[in-house]
Amino acid sequence: MLVHAIYIFIAYIIDRIVGDPRIVIHPVVIMGKAITILERMIRKLVKSEKFLKAAGLLFPIVIVGGTYLMVAFLLYIAGLLHEWLAIGLEIWFISTTIATKGLGDAGMEVYHYLKENNLSQARKSLGMIVGRDTEHLDESEISRGAVETVAENIVDAITSPLFFALIGGAPLAMAYRAANTLDSMVGYKNEKYKNLGWASARLDDVLNYIPARLTALFLLVACWVKRLDVLNALRMIKRDARKHPSPNSGITEAGVAGALGIQLGGTNFYQGIASHRAKMGEPNRKIEADDIIKTVQIMRLTPLIFCIVLVVLSTVFYYI
Repeated sequence: MLVHAIYIFIAYIIDRIVGDPRIVIHPVVIMGKAITILERMIRKLVKSEKFLKAAGLLFPIVIVGGTYLMVAFLLYIAGLLHEWLAIGLEIWFISTTIATKGLGDAGMEVYHYLKENNLSQARKSLGMIVGRDTEHLDESEISRGAVETVAENIVDAITSPLFFALIGGAPLAMAYRAANTLDSMVGYKNEKYKNLGWASARLDDVLNYIPARLTALFLLVACWVKRLDVLNALRMIKRDARKHPSPNSGITEAGVAGALGIQLGGTNFYQGIASHRAKMGEPNRKIEADDIIKTVQIMRLTPLIFCIVLVVLSTVFYYI
């Protein structure tokens, strides 16, 4: 456990510094292509909608299971060549499962454009990380979109893969990332994916259940360190987290809303169609650009505290 904790901490630092360099093919890109190919094969072979639900089980089995076996095999081969090669590959794989730098950079890009009063570019930048229509949003709504995106992704983009890396190293962390990628590609409740993507969506909810609730603890500590309203964050988590469409993402989003004293959620438009999401937090004031930077700070600090606690506890148990 101590070894995994050290690997995880190093992987987190690598992600904070390097992120996802474009010159290297990211494993998630490969996962995405594999998912697309598998979907085409399933739809070509299965014509009846009633059989698509059973076929949907192939996604977790093939993609998630296949990812675990592939990564474990690569690490085994690397270990045969040299121990340090296997260690380096393990750390790199773990670093690719988290997105602290990428998520923070995306949020800060929107923040900087807002500070420059460049609403047009801020809308475009927000449109790169959210699915909602952004063309007519004002500064407050742009800020809300960025805050919500950063807050709700703390779990699935950072702490969940770290959690699974602790349990099963890079193979399990990469398997989790495959499950999360599946959910983002086919885990929708619309007409196209309600049968084919149900297993992927359910698996993602199950995998994130424990990490999301552990993340709440570290998020509250992060809010305390940043001298934000910890008690209100806890109150909003208890009161509003369950209102979110996701049983897990609402925990961090409600916590951030409470810590900042703002209200998230409300009406969004998708291709011109209004979608009403439950509101979390209280509208004590209007959401502003500075709330983005505060949310990014919480997002960066939460997994750092997780890693520090992990290393400390692992060291204590190692020497007991």
